[in-house]
Amino acid sequence: MKTTMNWILRRFTLAVMALAMMTLPPFVPNALAETEEPPPNIIVILADDLGYADLGYQDSKIKTPNIDKLAADGVQLESYYGLPLCTPARAALLTGRYPMRYGLQTNVIFPGHDYGLPLDEMTLAEALQGAGYETAMVGKWHLGHGDRKYWPHNRGFDHFYGNVVGEVDYYTKERGGVIDWQRNGVKEEIIAPENGYYTELIGDEAVKRIKERDKSKPFFLYFSSLAPHTPLQAPLEDIAEYEEEFPGDENLDMRKYAAMISILDDQVGDIVDALEDEGVRENTLIYFSTDNGGIKQTKVSAPGGGGHAEEPPASNAPFRGGKMTLYEGGVRVPAIVNWPAAQFQKKKVKEPLHHVDIMPTLLALAGAEGYEDYPFDGKDAWATIAEGAPSPHEDILINVESYRGAIRKGNWKLIKYATLPGKTELFNLLKDKKERNNVAWQHPDIVEYLEARLVAYAKEQKFSEWLKIQHHFWDFDAQGQPNFDDDYWTPEDEDNIPLEQIPVLPDNY
Repeated sequence: MKTTMNWILRRFTLAVMALAMMTLPPFVPNALAETEEPPPNIIVILADDLGYADLGYQDSKIKTPNIDKLAADGVQLESYYGLPLCTPARAALLTGRYPMRYGLQTNVIFPGHDYGLPLDEMTLAEALQGAGYETAMVGKWHLGHGDRKYWPHNRGFDHFYGNVVGEVDYYTKERGGVIDWQRNGVKEEIIAPENGYYTELIGDEAVKRIKERDKSKPFFLYFSSLAPHTPLQAPLEDIAEYEEEFPGDENLDMRKYAAMISILDDQVGDIVDALEDEGVRENTLIYFSTDNGGIKQTKVSAPGGGGHAEEPPASNAPFRGGKMTLYEGGVRVPAIVNWPAAQFQKKKVKEPLHHVDIMPTLLALAGAEGYEDYPFDGKDAWATIAEGAPSPHEDILINVESYRGAIRKGNWKLIKYATLPGKTELFNLLKDKKERNNVAWQHPDIVEYLEARLVAYAKEQKFSEWLKIQHHFWDFDAQGQPNFDDDYWTPEDEDNIPLEQIPVLPDNY
């Protein structure tokens, strides 16, 4: 009941904010009304499982000229943290709060799960919507699908086009026998043009949303790419473009992976072109990043979609580890902020920042506010981004779960494994960015301090929703079966599918 009341109060607050905005001149929300300067349009571009080193400006052979230009003309955040996996990372980005606050800190929402981002958590889209922005999302959601109340168009997005489960086939949009492809809550039939390539479809939709927007309002676009997440799929002609860089049958997966990233880069270029065509590039802030590091272990790939590499092609160099780990290769991710109207003092910022900082930073620029009953863990980091000021954090909680966690303060990083026999690792990232030398035994005072901070965070966590429900999913392959309401699909061989694996989708979808 308390959660329901909080949700009702929050919705009422947003309605009041929106009503108040109607009394202000166009483009002048809240705090910016005093200066009469238009707030920025905002585009968040999030890749999926992108390796830290797999962009052109990071000296990769993979061609990404459009992303490279954003980096060259903007600010590169070089000590920027995501989270180990998709769902926690996206939750942190869209709430400004550590996922452990609301039970999404562990693993991801499997297709067979029915929980999602709690309704009393305000999203970035809801906050900007309340400040007078038109809001749109294209691509992958992965913050709840088993009940339509979790879907993007019910979480602050005026427009949504994409899928709500995690991984789907890039052409059929299928996962576990279910087609997961929709526009504003209405299922799309996979016929032309919807049978096209996922990344190109959401790129086209993003351009459409820019060109057909309400020009009396600032806009927020969340471009949430599935690429280069598995399955490794790309058009043959794009794969062939990398024959010279990655020759031979043994590099086929590498060519697929590279093609997927280059196609994503093409969409970034189309989005920038659309902004220029519309005359709004100057005052549009573009933020680019990825959810977590690239995959370095085959077993990390979701089993339901197929098309997984025997040897994952992502590179997180120079860092150790990859997706699902707490080492830098799993959680330190490339990040770019580009805004032509802004004055940036540095091209590269080495101060530590985190996904949770994006929402409070963007809201401050937009003259919007969060929900006071759910305070941000993130900080307004604009001074750090634009001026190179010190990180606004005393420390950064990379993530904490009931059995492990990691925290960074200055150049020191502590990783703690609580499951027996247990393990404590301390790294000086200034001297040891590859995390090869555990110096915990040499600095017991630092270990004691950081462990105390980590435990203090752990005591504030809500128990993991994934761990609550996981006793129903001892068969790991069961995660590949989407759980939506009954009338969403009709399996061809229903009699041969175990009852617990038949997907259930929301009513009347």
